[in-house]
Amino acid sequence: MAKHCPECGFVTAEGAKYCERCGGFLGAGVTDTPRPEANTATYMIDEATGELRPVEVEDVASAGGALVIRSGAGRVGESLPLTGERMTLGRAPEADVFLDDVTVSRNHAVLVRRGSDWLLDDSGSLNGTYVNRNRIDSHVLADGDELQIGKFKLTYFAR
Repeated sequence: MAKHCPECGFVTAEGAKYCERCGGFLGAGVTDTPRPEANTATYMIDEATGELRPVEVEDVASAGGALVIRSGAGRVGESLPLTGERMTLGRAPEADVFLDDVTVSRNHAVLVRRGSDWLLDDSGSLNGTYVNRNRIDSHVLADGDELQIGKFKLTYFAR
């Protein structure tokens, strides 16, 4: 009987301990049916108070796109609006998208607006930048793309 990875739903080989597609551990979580789509509550950090404020990701993305953190460092669900013409992503405290983990380079990647599109460029990071599980140097983002920067997984939402 076919088994599915609990992380990505990929049909795994008989007796495999790790998923061939995403590398997820198959241990006790292997199921007979694919994992249903999960919904994540989204929030933003209020700049004035520092409090978490629930938001609808569509509202955040309507201003020009958004990234939502799906996993990494206890920030699951945080919505990050994409603004301006250029945004840096990295472990440096001055990065526009600060991702505080040793798996993230100080200046890991950069997002650049070209017309209505956002391009994601790797900045020579040690661990690489991935979109939809493929390592990239440069990539035009499409709605629903999954980014991986270090241990952080983010989803891009277009307006």
